[in-house]
Order: sequence, then structure tokens, then C-alpha cells
Amino acid sequence: MTQPKLSLLACCLLLLAFTLPPQKHTVWLVGDSTIANKEVRAYPETGWGMPFGVFFDSTITVDNRAKNGRSTKSFRAEGLWQPILDNLHAGDYVFIQFGHNDEGKEKVGRYTTPEEFKANLHQYVQEARSKNAIPVLITPVARRTFDDKGNIKESHPVYADAVRAMAAQDAVPLIDLDARSMALLQQLGPVTSQYLFNYLAPGEHPNYPDGRKDDTHFSELGARRMAELVAADIRSLKLPLADHFVQPAVKK
Repeated sequence: MTQPKLSLLACCLLLLAFTLPPQKHTVWLVGDSTIANKEVRAYPETGWGMPFGVFFDSTITVDNRAKNGRSTKSFRAEGLWQPILDNLHAGDYVFIQFGHNDEGKEKVGRYTTPEEFKANLHQYVQEARSKNAIPVLITPVARRTFDDKGNIKESHPVYADAVRAMAAQDAVPLIDLDARSMALLQQLGPVTSQYLFNYLAPGEHPNYPDGRKDDTHFSELGARRMAELVAADIRSLKLPLADHFVQPAVKK
């Protein structure tokens, strides 16, 4: 082999030796019980953030910080937001989904007016961006509520619209989980849609000996379906994060 060819080969080998490892990022999930990781005593209730983590390759870590019962106000007031902000890195994502508890006027310390809700979302967005992270706003997922004709009813019209308005105002990617989940529930209908929620007959599960009829919180199947809706919007929005979904194995 000639000297020029040897030199070229040596350069190629040197470049390969110093190839940078793939960059890693975190997707932070911020929100309420519909997303949150659950304690064993709550099973089979499942937040959609639990299956969401397995959708991604090894370069993405999903850190689910959502907590039961939190609103845009109480999540910050209880000190749950600051540790996230302290650990945000450029290129991280912050998925923000509130509304269930913000809209409850009876929920002292959690209720926010629509205008306060918008201001709180704006603050989360601005603070995430101050760390060069990428905020994504998510409308509150629908509750399973049908009218007597079998039509799904709107769960959070005012607060879902507030999220849409803030996403447009602040030029933030929007995942309209409210609309997507309503469409899915309507497709399934009043009976079949029960399988997506924490519906249990008496004696069916030791955590709920008297049974359970919960039209807000998900079963394992329901959480998976909601996570799939979020993933579908990540793709349709063409977020770079979509490039990190685990690819199905190719059969040979």
C-alpha cells in the first residue's frame, strides 16, 4: 500500500476513534394525576406518562414529575417545578399538561381562573425557554362523560381553549390531547370506552375490593392509548423528538 493511501487510512481511523457519542436529552413531564406515575396501592390506575417512557431509544430519558391533584398553581407552590428548572439542559423537552385541577373552584390552593391559568402557562414556557429547553403545551385529557344519546361531552372547554390560545400566543408546539381523546372515546362509545378507565367490579382487584368506576383515571390499556395519541402528535408536529422513537424490528 502506498504512503498516501496509508495516510488516508490513518486519518479515517483517527476520525472514527474520536466520533462523538449520540447526544442525550430528557423529556420532562409536568402535570397532574392523568400523567403521573402511580404507587402500587393505586394499581391498576395508570398515568399515560408511565408507558410513554418506553417509546424512545436510549438517547432519550423520560422523567415523569407529574403528581396527583396538582394544578399550574400548586405544582409551583409546592416546589415541584424548581428542581426541574434547575436541571434543564439545552435541547430538553418540557411537556406541560394541566387543567383538571385548575378548573375546580372547590379545590382550595389549586383553582386558578382562566386568566391566571394562562399567565401560569406563559411563565412555565418562558422559564423553560430561558434554559434553551423546548416547551410543549398539552390540552387536558378528556374525562369519560357521555350524554344520554351516547355523544361524548366536552370536559374542559374553557381550560382547553386557554391552552390552545397560549400555544398560539407563545408559538409553542401544541398537542391537543383533549380533542384527540374525545375523538377516541366517541369512536369507542359509552360501553367499550370503559376499558380505557379504571373500571373494576367488586372483588376484581385487591386494591379496590368494593369495585371502582373512575371516568378520569386510566387503566393500563387506557394510559397506553393516551400515550400513543401524544406520540402521534409528536410525529405530526414533526418535532425532532420523533426521530428518537424506537423503530420496529425488520423481519428478515
